[in-house]
Amino acid sequence: MELLDHGNKSDLRNPDTAILIQFVKTVTSITEMGEISRAGKAEGKRIALVPTMGFLHEGHLSLIRAARKAGDVLVVSIFVNPAQFGPAEDLDSYPRNLDRDLKLCAGEGTDIVFNPAGGDIYPEGYSTWVEETDLSRGLCGAARPGHFRGVTTVVLKLFNIVGPNIAFFGRKDYQQFKVIEKMVRDLDLPVEIVGLPTVREPDGLAMSSRNSYLSNRERKEALCLRRALLQAREMLAAGETSAAAVRREMEKLIGREPDARIDYLEFRDPETLKPRETLRPGDLAAGAVFINRIRLIDNLLL
Repeated sequence: MELLDHGNKSDLRNPDTAILIQFVKTVTSITEMGEISRAGKAEGKRIALVPTMGFLHEGHLSLIRAARKAGDVLVVSIFVNPAQFGPAEDLDSYPRNLDRDLKLCAGEGTDIVFNPAGGDIYPEGYSTWVEETDLSRGLCGAARPGHFRGVTTVVLKLFNIVGPNIAFFGRKDYQQFKVIEKMVRDLDLPVEIVGLPTVREPDGLAMSSRNSYLSNRERKEALCLRRALLQAREMLAAGETSAAAVRREMEKLIGREPDARIDYLEFRDPETLKPRETLRPGDLAAGAVFINRIRLIDNLLL
């Protein structure tokens, strides 16, 4: 397999960056992607995968940089997965900008961008699904029925197509990360799963493709979730261990924002995701908040 020279990093402020797109191999065919992967492994190459839905931001780039160091062949998949969107969710309006994504991938030394068509991943008559039934309950699983079934199915398909030795995910989607970890263990998949910390804007807002939906006013209001999670950490540090008492104060803080509506505020064991009523250091505090129609998630370990 012919690999690229990864010494050259692009600067998106430089108009010459566009020429780097030609050095990123874009693959749309499932068959071709599998052939490339098998050829690389036959040469003893270690394949690293970063699965994304595109519209890349610094959070994605942190995963790509880590994957670049961990593998000989770096594959970034870009696929907006319809199976993880509910009927009333934002599949059609989900932000997309493939040209920009390719420039960003080029700048980080990506070898291959795998960008399959939806009809190839889910051809007509598709009816086979993968479902984790424990960790996917509650939290985002309660608010978005079928969401994690879509996530585990597409991730397993990507693992089968790309054949990575190692794959990288962000811990902003903490529940998703744990569900994928569990799927890999339960199905004995030969893939190492790595989770990296949430990347934040300078003001603390967790980076998300959906942040692009926010108006300036909504952007300021969206910080309420981060402030509420930090308040929970402070209350536990001060000796408050009642989850109910901490949740009440978080609800008050978020309730001060006129456009904010709480989806959930939960405290969970960080490994089993079982609910906590009595808090202890290291527990997961996780929340989802609507700012008008825009749903944002965040979490931290207390």
